[in-house]
Amino acid sequence: MPESALGQYYIGLMSGTSLDGIDVVIAQRDRCGFKQIAACCIDLPPSLRLQLLQICQDKKVDLQTLGEVDHQFAIACATAVNQLLKDSHIRAEQICAIGSHGQTIFHSPQGPLPFSQQIGDANLIAARTGITCVADFRRMDMAYGGQGAPLVPAFHQALFAKQGCNRVILNIGGIANISILHSDTKVLGYDTGPGNMLMDAWINLHHDKHFDKDAKFAQQGKVAPALLAPLLSDPYFAQAAPKSTGREKFNLSWLQQQLHALTPHYFTPHDVQRTLLEFSAITITEQIKLQTSPCAVYVCGGGALNPLLMQRLQALLPDHTVLDTQILNIDPMFVEAVAFAWLAEQRLYEIPIALKEVTGAYKNAILGAIYKP
Repeated sequence: MPESALGQYYIGLMSGTSLDGIDVVIAQRDRCGFKQIAACCIDLPPSLRLQLLQICQDKKVDLQTLGEVDHQFAIACATAVNQLLKDSHIRAEQICAIGSHGQTIFHSPQGPLPFSQQIGDANLIAARTGITCVADFRRMDMAYGGQGAPLVPAFHQALFAKQGCNRVILNIGGIANISILHSDTKVLGYDTGPGNMLMDAWINLHHDKHFDKDAKFAQQGKVAPALLAPLLSDPYFAQAAPKSTGREKFNLSWLQQQLHALTPHYFTPHDVQRTLLEFSAITITEQIKLQTSPCAVYVCGGGALNPLLMQRLQALLPDHTVLDTQILNIDPMFVEAVAFAWLAEQRLYEIPIALKEVTGAYKNAILGAIYKP
């Protein structure tokens, strides 16, 4: 990166599979990488969130609704950017670019015609903010045979890798993914499976809440082995990397099918919640143990705020040290948003992103399309 890049500002926008809001961060390039300057999370308008959930769950949408939701989500992103700029007293002219992940509505990396679809019209974001917007980060990787996900391991390597030290960066959003940062090899990363998604869906079904704050619902229950075993037997967990997944695979309907297959077994709602937490913890830690010797595991994403999940991760990884990314100077809730600010910078400088080992692409590609206001 040229010396002139130091001090430049970028904005990252991230809305993940949890659909809990839009994370917005202003980040600045410094000699150590990127540092977080300001950040916020903006709730999605309830009607928009419901539409997105329905589209993701039903896997069906008419063209007019798709176009309107694409428009609505972009306006929500632009509004969030403008509000953060106002609150942080930073002018739009000071921002080099916005990196917008968009909202994934369908991710299908397997099969003869793989694709990944994100909404959030970058033209509108650029027009409403007056800032160049970089978006559509996944599809060029897929054009070269990759999964298009996860994208953040390259950022984790750039920002968090340490010479002579092995580390794991664990992001627990709706889906959980790991980045294995070996001191002497290239980064490895993939989706381990569900993170918060099933837990969020289950508590929303029973208590109309977006998530189980402080794991209070889960802590009322006990792990149900009769339910846990079939969940763990899903073929995804035996699949070799590179691999990625999403709401298309692991969703409330999938969970309800598992429960229906276990009739006449009865599980209390809080026992299911506790079992889902254990399911996430086991599938995450089994992959970390498979890929690493004892080292530090740094957690980011909403799962970092779940005390019971963090306890279970540490208990299942007794030889590892489980921390969150705050100790690495980035708020665990905004690591992914900072990653998309970084990806925007890489696109402006036309730097290929080293993801071959992560996504399975046969070529490292320059990712993202540029939309100028």
